[in-house]
Amino acid sequence: MYNLIMKDVKLGVPFFYFLFPVLIGALMLIPGWIYFVVLLYFCWITIPNLFNQFKAQNDLMFTSMMPVTKRDMVKARVLVVIGLELLHILIAAIFGVFTMLLYPNLTYFFFPPNIGFWGLGIVMFAIFNLIFIPMFYKTAYKFGWALLVSVTAAMLFAGVAQWLGIQNPVLSDIFYGTGAGQLLNQTIILIAGIVIFAVFSFIAYRIAVKRFMQVEV
Repeated sequence: MYNLIMKDVKLGVPFFYFLFPVLIGALMLIPGWIYFVVLLYFCWITIPNLFNQFKAQNDLMFTSMMPVTKRDMVKARVLVVIGLELLHILIAAIFGVFTMLLYPNLTYFFFPPNIGFWGLGIVMFAIFNLIFIPMFYKTAYKFGWALLVSVTAAMLFAGVAQWLGIQNPVLSDIFYGTGAGQLLNQTIILIAGIVIFAVFSFIAYRIAVKRFMQVEV
């Protein structure tokens, strides 16, 4: 498994893709911005370039000639995607901490980069994975339609969540408040987001394996 992951990293993940989260994460320092956009750059830029790179390298044919199972091929690819997502969130969250420290008295219209927001961000990636990964493995080659549907779903989630956070008094108090009660609720949301991410990604992996088993390579 380690060798498969390293193969995917070396073939499809140039060094710039590890630097990119830092460059994009720095956008978190913009006061009062729509911070969901920082995470969506992963879906807009990293994923299409990553899978286009695999396609250009004819990775499917190359990997199918290796003494590995289809299940392991899917698992390695999913782990690479999840690893890049977690890296993207981690770096953005670090910049988010600096934002909260630099602008302690800023009045936010959109979600501030607090604990609750990162819970929602992780859920957004979970939704993206649940749609993109199984749809891609219908062919394990074409990714355009899967990308369109999954990115649209992620953006809809972000938009609806942000709208509810502004319009709903209860949610607004949870996500914009800074008291002990709000912090506890935000922590619960973060933990729930992590659980949802793990469950959705696992479901996406299982469905992808079943579909990939039907693909002739």
